[in-house]
Amino acid sequence: MQRLMQGATQGFRGLLVAATLVLAGCSGTPHGGEAVSPFDLERYLGTWHELARLPNRFETDLVNVTAQYSMRDDGGVKVINRGFNTRTRDWEEAEGKAYRLDPDAAKLKVSFFGPFYGAYNVLWLSDDYDLALVAGDDHQYLWLLAREPSLPQSRLEAPLAVAEQLGFAMDELEWLMPPLTARE
Repeated sequence: MQRLMQGATQGFRGLLVAATLVLAGCSGTPHGGEAVSPFDLERYLGTWHELARLPNRFETDLVNVTAQYSMRDDGGVKVINRGFNTRTRDWEEAEGKAYRLDPDAAKLKVSFFGPFYGAYNVLWLSDDYDLALVAGDDHQYLWLLAREPSLPQSRLEAPLAVAEQLGFAMDELEWLMPPLTARE
């Protein structure tokens, strides 16, 4: 069993390495978008559930995806992404690190592999810090995250409107939250 878990973890890490390489050196925001400001990093820490995402090759076949953020000793953020692979029937996990690029805005760089970093921009955030819209530096990467694994449709309208206004491919979103509350 341990060998299976190690193989799954290495596979997930490989996928995240590829994603990080794709995003390497990126530190901007999608055209027309701005990172949330002011941004309280301490309030953002903790567990987030992936409700929806644009398809990307490093999360293929993953469901029940969570991201756990905590502070590192060097002032950065420890990132642990975890998801269940429906193809291999195993949990996969990868650890990364993130650093603020702006002391006031929700603009970070994240790495799961050495010196290669990708953009992590919170483009919309609820006042309660329980629902967030996150993107890379372009329109290829988009995630809708929440503190709970599902939310009523009415709670999703504001961040989805922002994503649509910024030109993200809303018809391509992959919904991961339970179908009872997912957008039709």
